[in-house]
Amino acid sequence: MATRKPYPSDVSEEEWAFVAPYLALVREDAPQRNHDLREVLNGLRWVVRTGSPWRYMPHDLPPWEAVYQQTQRWLKAGVFEAMVHDLRMLLRLSQNRAPEPRAAILDSRTLHSTPESRGSRGGYDGAKRKKGSKVHAAAVDTLGYLLALHVSPASEQEREHVGRLAQAVQEAMSESVELAYVDQGYNTGERPAKEAQARGIRLEVVKHPEAKRGFVLLPRRWVVERDFAWASRFRRLVKDYERLPTTLAGLHFVAFACLFLQQATAVLGTGP
Repeated sequence: MATRKPYPSDVSEEEWAFVAPYLALVREDAPQRNHDLREVLNGLRWVVRTGSPWRYMPHDLPPWEAVYQQTQRWLKAGVFEAMVHDLRMLLRLSQNRAPEPRAAILDSRTLHSTPESRGSRGGYDGAKRKKGSKVHAAAVDTLGYLLALHVSPASEQEREHVGRLAQAVQEAMSESVELAYVDQGYNTGERPAKEAQARGIRLEVVKHPEAKRGFVLLPRRWVVERDFAWASRFRRLVKDYERLPTTLAGLHFVAFACLFLQQATAVLGTGP
């Protein structure tokens, strides 16, 4: 990094001090390591922030093959989920909240498909009139911090994923969540409520006003829309460019790790 001009997406000194222990899957002096780990992370952050294809990475960063392969190792090991989990607890404690939330919000957004993703999971979302993938995620707590995330074809209904999301939330939160705010799509019929209840979560529907005109800020659920807006600032997440759904889900955690790191350094007074 000392031999090149920095990019806006580069990890800062304070951020690197926090994330380095999560990313070191092998020792720093391991013989198979050919590239500086911090520069590999900078390459990943550059791709997620700019939306560039892997092969178009600048030549002053490590080779794209090395960054891609290391990214897949990190995603498989769940290092960014662990990072987001710990940052979320730190940020909640800084706001005098319990480290683990008791309530969550479940919602989804549909991403347009691309040639890379269309063959594996391209589906049509009739409600939003989009063909692509559906990111059920964001199960977030009431402060807007990501808890869990799942990707499916856009044609699949939200209610089909309540059980999986509820299980993922409880695994991440050590069974602390008791209530989940949802829209009607996640609570159609008896099955979703029973699947959530089996995991200790009660579903509560937040409905649109009957006389809705224009944009309406919904109680509780608005924090999920804010999370989606945050994610959209990372151009790699504006559409579904990934061949594997696990990569799309993992890159969301990369993006939120970047966001939470910025918030944490600001809270601790160590940011710029």
